[in-house]
Amino acid sequence: MRIRTGFDIAFESSQPTPMILMLNLHPSRVADLITPETVTFDPPVPVNRYSDGFGNLCTRILAPVGHLAIAADFIVGDSGLPDPVVPSAPQAAVQDLPDDVLVFLMGSRYCDTDRLSAVAWELFGQTPLGWPRVQAIVDYVHQRIRFNYMRADATRTAHDGYTQQVGVCRDFAHLAITLCRCMNIPARYCTGYLGDIGVPAVPDPMDFSAWFEAYLDGRWYTFDARHNKPRIGRIVMARGRDATDCALTTNFGFQQLVHFAVHTDEVT
Repeated sequence: MRIRTGFDIAFESSQPTPMILMLNLHPSRVADLITPETVTFDPPVPVNRYSDGFGNLCTRILAPVGHLAIAADFIVGDSGLPDPVVPSAPQAAVQDLPDDVLVFLMGSRYCDTDRLSAVAWELFGQTPLGWPRVQAIVDYVHQRIRFNYMRADATRTAHDGYTQQVGVCRDFAHLAITLCRCMNIPARYCTGYLGDIGVPAVPDPMDFSAWFEAYLDGRWYTFDARHNKPRIGRIVMARGRDATDCALTTNFGFQQLVHFAVHTDEVT
């Protein structure tokens, strides 16, 4: 399968503004590129690229005063297979986890495990270990939160999502991640492209998507609490503890977002 994807984003800055961008594909998907993934800047600006502590590709720029447009358009190869489902995947004991996985058991900016630990054990303490427990958490979050794009809130934590029962895809991911961590299941946040491939198209404007991965049977598996079904054409851009580590644009100064468009479509 070939998927054409990309974005067109623009900002207005009242002063030169340093920015960190995570707008490239995750390095794990670079080998799948069919056409070059070239991110353009109008006007052109110097760029400095580096890898962060989670292996994401980051770009540093200094946005000029006035208008800055950032865009990309490229084609990615994909297996066309849905997210794998392995109900028999076991859960490892904490003492047996690899050292680099332990960080994904800890609380983080949006995943306030200390406020949800008692809730998690009350809800899921009797569920079977491993994949069935993660799926029980996903089922619960899918029912608990009502998706509402107009109720997006950049400050909403997992506990806020649990109490407010409304949010966007990142809120579904944060709550599911937090409940998994409370149950000693490592979980990490993912963001990237997810088009309406293999499912009925929705009328909402396309956006970047958020989901999560749980560590079971010695590897990371994809789960999506918002959609709660295996999906086709998921293309990851960044992974981390939560949305703080995976912010696609971070600005160090006042800016106004004046244009935002994302496209993800199967090439037939």
